[in-house]
Amino acid sequence: MTTILLPTTMTDDPTLPADVRVVRYDVAEPVPDDALDAEVLVLWGNGPEQTADAARRLTALRWVQTLAAGPDAALAAGFADDVVVTSGRGLHDGPVAEHTLALVLAAARRLPDLVRAQAEHRWADELGGMQDLRPGPTFRTLDGAQVLIWGFGSIAARLAPLLRALGAQVTGVATAAGDRHGFPVISAFDLPDHLPRTDVLVSLLPATEQTRHAIDADVLSLLPARAWVVNVGRGTTLDEAALLEAIRSDRLAGAALDVFETEPLPADSPLWDEPRVLISPHAAGGRPRGAGELVTENLTAFLAGRTLRNVVAR
Repeated sequence: MTTILLPTTMTDDPTLPADVRVVRYDVAEPVPDDALDAEVLVLWGNGPEQTADAARRLTALRWVQTLAAGPDAALAAGFADDVVVTSGRGLHDGPVAEHTLALVLAAARRLPDLVRAQAEHRWADELGGMQDLRPGPTFRTLDGAQVLIWGFGSIAARLAPLLRALGAQVTGVATAAGDRHGFPVISAFDLPDHLPRTDVLVSLLPATEQTRHAIDADVLSLLPARAWVVNVGRGTTLDEAALLEAIRSDRLAGAALDVFETEPLPADSPLWDEPRVLISPHAAGGRPRGAGELVTENLTAFLAGRTLRNVVAR
């Protein structure tokens, strides 16, 4: 009988065969001793220590399904090389796209400034009244804005049409140039030609050795002073010190960040006190839609010896 470990944090129950033993476990506690024979482990909200402990003790494990879109935490846990890891790619497309759109609109319409003005009981004339329709030195609308999305996968496929519906000109950045989902895509080698005319740089990059600090001082220096950086991928892909320097020296208009190199963001981080940085506590995802269906589909394939969906290359 196959044993599968399901976290109590997973509320979308999969449909499982009667001959599969299901053990629910608390992600804040070590996996139960009576389930160390489990062949399947589902991860959602597990801490690094708990996941590493599971990797050490589950010696019969053959497959790990993480419900996170990015598998970096699962890959870092130390599971044996012969353990298949599958990601939650596709489960977070809608929520992340929605949150990213909210951050971009907050930047364009200056919502943090409006909130601060309200707290001061101040009528912010500079943010209201008559406004020039012609493009100016600031990013104030998505209508006609140039938006660059770096990391053009399934989330970007959901986000890009929303941006285009509001008038944005959307270009993707991926490993290979071409056309994806009806949008032009360039390679990272073409970034120097596109960054100088970008109003918003959205990062959906995963955390890998290759993407660490991909958005660094050199990239930021090519953006115009009116540009905003929106990071909803992984915190390690952005050089936070370089970002702060660019904003404080007025070489960059601002940033909206949902992910950080250290999470939770330390209380002494200078990002908290920068008025042109909007902080979101890794809130873009958190609601994997279709998780039960994915686990059901993959478990059926696992039991039949077929290829699983969202297998992560290791």
